[in-house]
Amino acid sequence: MNIDKDTVVTLRYQVSNAQGKVLDDPKEPMAYLHGGYGNTLAPIEAALNGQAKGYQTTLTLQPEEAFGVRDENLLQTIPKSSFPPGVKLGGSLKGVDDEGKEQVFTVMKIKGDTVYLDGNHPWAGMVLNFKLKVTDVRAAIPEEISHGHVHGEHGHHH
Repeated sequence: MNIDKDTVVTLRYQVSNAQGKVLDDPKEPMAYLHGGYGNTLAPIEAALNGQAKGYQTTLTLQPEEAFGVRDENLLQTIPKSSFPPGVKLGGSLKGVDDEGKEQVFTVMKIKGDTVYLDGNHPWAGMVLNFKLKVTDVRAAIPEEISHGHVHGEHGHHH
């Protein structure tokens, strides 16, 4: 079966930066619903479209194609007293941006009574290399299509 709209693609991947440092190399494969559902990056979908189980490729994505350019407006400082106990360096917190949209912030620094947060994705601004290997392709079931994501092994569980 070839990868096309409404197929479930299972793949192993490795992400590294432009200098070759591995940023992510999960032991378990990931599965996503192919066909514009936003479950993976658009250039990855484009590269895999029409391919089959066993296909391998390496993609180099510019920041604009991956996790965006860094936005310095997403850096914030908040009083430590505004956080629940246990705030840790490197941890993430959900908050709301200036437009009222939910935003995930990473705790970058805690200095005195001030917590420094970054709302950028940790890989924003980076050129990234994705090594991909398709390990399975199957037709999506109607429930997956209506929900817009994969269910079951390596996918979403309700």
